[in-house]
Amino acid sequence: MEEEPNMRISLNAKQASYRQTPLWVPLNGRPPREPFRVQGGAHNLPAQLVERDGKRWIVWIEPNLPKGHARVYQVRPAPSENGFSITRTENALQIRYQGQPLTAYVFRGAPKPYLYPLMAPNDKPITRHFPMQRVAGESQDHPHHRSVWFTHGEVNGIDFWTEGANKGRVEHRELVVAEAGAVLARIVARNDWVAPDGKKVCEETTEIVCYHLPESRTIDYTIHLHATEGAVKLGDTKEGSFGVRVASSMEVTRNQGGQILNSEGQRDREAWGKRAKWCDYTGVVEGTVVGIAIFDHPDNLRHPTYWHVRDYGLFAVNPFGIHDFVPGTAKGTGDYTIPAGKTLSLRYRLWLHKGRTEEAGVAEQYQAYTTPPQAMVRS
Repeated sequence: MEEEPNMRISLNAKQASYRQTPLWVPLNGRPPREPFRVQGGAHNLPAQLVERDGKRWIVWIEPNLPKGHARVYQVRPAPSENGFSITRTENALQIRYQGQPLTAYVFRGAPKPYLYPLMAPNDKPITRHFPMQRVAGESQDHPHHRSVWFTHGEVNGIDFWTEGANKGRVEHRELVVAEAGAVLARIVARNDWVAPDGKKVCEETTEIVCYHLPESRTIDYTIHLHATEGAVKLGDTKEGSFGVRVASSMEVTRNQGGQILNSEGQRDREAWGKRAKWCDYTGVVEGTVVGIAIFDHPDNLRHPTYWHVRDYGLFAVNPFGIHDFVPGTAKGTGDYTIPAGKTLSLRYRLWLHKGRTEEAGVAEQYQAYTTPPQAMVRS
């Protein structure tokens, strides 16, 4: 495939500022030959070609494009660069950046797939080890809180949230994509949601995209639930859905600096059950203040979503548990049925950062996530 000799990408930051933000720009013509970089002004940046959903994209990390500014990049050939790698083991896909672990997608050995460990920008684990490991000083409640995961407590009446006898299981079926490059690592997996009697309830396709930024880490987590076996009813319960169990040292109840703050300004216990565009859980991990922010994409069901976030360390997005979250609401208000043959898609971003919510700029990062810059590609 011949290289595009004069490819230029024009960006216009009309609605947000982009600081250490992953950018995806679609290509309509011939893609450049890899490896390549994008060069504009003082910036000379690694870039990566990704094929997704039948389209080609150029992806890079935008270092700093303020709101109201524009920039033109040229696509240039470059030597190969040391970025991400993915190593498959019997039970997991290990994701590393320049040899250092970022996370692993564990797809066997438990009742559901999950990400563990998950490293903060200080390269220390930002999620709890239990129940995967027992570490002195950690809390050991709720053994179904496996670092980072997606399930729900009522799916056609079956509990997939907790674990054990008579509970549902999410079983790995197929690894579709495992790609790693200078800018990102991307995994696409297909899973089956299986009832206690072994009957399949529905299918799931999950995409996980990881980025390593100078002062933060970003993981885009997309879930597609496919009603392949008939209609799928996601029930009105607080027990769900996209969950994180933060490191025990970050728990608000430990009085060691743990803090919850959402986009509406609600803090700690006040944030439970409330609707918000994003929520951020910060605290101290091995001497450094770090945080996990979860961004709810505007296209998601019932955006801005409800938050099942607890001061003891559970941090979950749940658009279904309305009767638990809103006093006086009838049971069933939050029910949602995926019609037979249809799909429900949910998109979230995990942004792992240093510092407290305000100083890290969580609100600005959310704006950049939801409103990408205008882009034009010319050859």
